Amino acid sequence: MIIDGKKLSNQLDNSMKAEVAALRESGIEPKLVVIIVGNDPASQIYVRNKHHKAIKLGITSIIERRPQDFTQPELLTLIDQYNRDESVHGILVQLPLPKQIDESAIIRAIAIEKDVDGFSPENVGKLFNNSHDHYPVSCTPKGIMTMLAHYNIDPEGQHAVIVGDSNIVGRPMGALLLNAGATVTYTHILTKDLSSYTRTADILIVATGVAHLIKAADIKPGATVIDVGMDRDENGKLVGDVDYDHAKDVAGAITPVPGGVGPMTITSLMQQTLELAKVANNRTLETVK
Repeated sequence: MIIDGKKLSNQLDNSMKAEVAALRESGIEPKLVVIIVGNDPASQIYVRNKHHKAIKLGITSIIERRPQDFTQPELLTLIDQYNRDESVHGILVQLPLPKQIDESAIIRAIAIEKDVDGFSPENVGKLFNNSHDHYPVSCTPKGIMTMLAHYNIDPEGQHAVIVGDSNIVGRPMGALLLNAGATVTYTHILTKDLSSYTRTADILIVATGVAHLIKAADIKPGATVIDVGMDRDENGKLVGDVDYDHAKDVAGAITPVPGGVGPMTITSLMQQTLELAKVANNRTLETVK
């Protein structure tokens, strides 16, 4: 089974577009602010894609572009401006930041109720405590959980193996799966005999940035394989962390690259912007789950 993130993303976008229109009619204007510092090419693409998606859905999108030499105090002042702006529901600072800026300090500066990326220590703490309050979570793991639910892949009682321990994907992904009843194993660059772990996974999440790290022989037959990687092979072709062409013959379900996790990450960002707008205006969250 091919887990088609692009198709699912389009379906969710259609429902969100209708809901944004309804919110606007009721006087609520969902608004997202994205701050980008410097000229990192990949970051420029990510920001542009987020902006286009927001506009498509009817979400107000503000991009604040600042030069490479922008200082940390200046950035903190800009964040504080939007923290205080009650019309803004989500604030995102595009990473990575220039070396003169402490990323952790910037993440902590964003108001937790506007932390649309789910990176703040408070929101991460709620995730790992399995809090039942509303709080944003990292968008890629959120999108993966949405895909699993859509394709009726229930993590409860399953063994999930995470390859990669980043704060953006690996760690929050494991927490979400644990909260959903899975038994979770984390692996990373220091793990010895990686394949001995991946071959036991009912659900395998790979997020390393290493092209074709996971081969067919590393996968348990029938497993669900989620490939978060976006890499280039020796010919410049976009590929994932999983050797898809061979892995698809072993896996029971698998995401392609491109067209798998990527579209759902941006859709999840828009969902959380909408969720934060609804929370800020004391609306229910039922229709944006």
